[in-house]
Amino acid sequence: MLIEPLLQLLSKLKLHGMLSALQRQLTDPDIGALRFEERLNLLLQHELAERDNYRLTQRLRVAALPQPACLEDLDQRIPRNLDPALLSTVRDLGWIPRHLNVLITGPTGIGKSFIAAALAHAACRANYAVRCFRLPRLIDELARAHAFQRRSSFLRSLARADLLLIDDFAIAPLADQSKRDLLEILDDRYDKSATIITSQLDVRQWHAFLDDPTLADAILDRIVHNAYHLNLSGESIRKLKAIRPRSTKNGGTLAIRSNEIAASEPS
Repeated sequence: MLIEPLLQLLSKLKLHGMLSALQRQLTDPDIGALRFEERLNLLLQHELAERDNYRLTQRLRVAALPQPACLEDLDQRIPRNLDPALLSTVRDLGWIPRHLNVLITGPTGIGKSFIAAALAHAACRANYAVRCFRLPRLIDELARAHAFQRRSSFLRSLARADLLLIDDFAIAPLADQSKRDLLEILDDRYDKSATIITSQLDVRQWHAFLDDPTLADAILDRIVHNAYHLNLSGESIRKLKAIRPRSTKNGGTLAIRSNEIAASEPS
């Protein structure tokens, strides 16, 4: 059988992983030592890996992570009062299928957004559907949805996500309509999906921030009592990021930047 028609057939069937793997096999002088089923198994494995990579790329595109972040780059040497046992529990993502939440609070620059984005990235890799918004951007999207009369479809799209990340909660006052929208989003997700929320305000201050006892009680009841809480403290990592290598008197250098500092702008 001529090889070119076979390559064209694989391309037509959109079996791109098998196509590239077969092309590599054709240039491998040792491939003839393998049996037919072994070569076929290699082709199928490459096709499966290609499809997995494509689906991950699509999930990451839809998620729109606030920054590139991976749990492997989280530098636990940085002092920020991060409970190792609690972090390990959160990292294993078992709270997502249990429809629980993760609240990450602490001062600016301590790495809240990095940890949240890293968890969202891990969820994408674990085949969960993820959506990410800074709260001000989410409010803008809701306003546009109201204006174009597609609020219901936008809310449904949020409800379908296995994990919703709301970054920078309580960074600015919310209008009454925004509070009601937020309640509806969280009500749709309660006991059905998982949510991550980051905030500079301690959870105990969220009720006062919402400034409406009825709505505040309803919102907090849906996110606080079924959540893991990472309450960070310490000095801003941005101060460490601002340090640049510089020569010392004896010709050495100062300042070592961690992977996390190099990879992101923490908040």
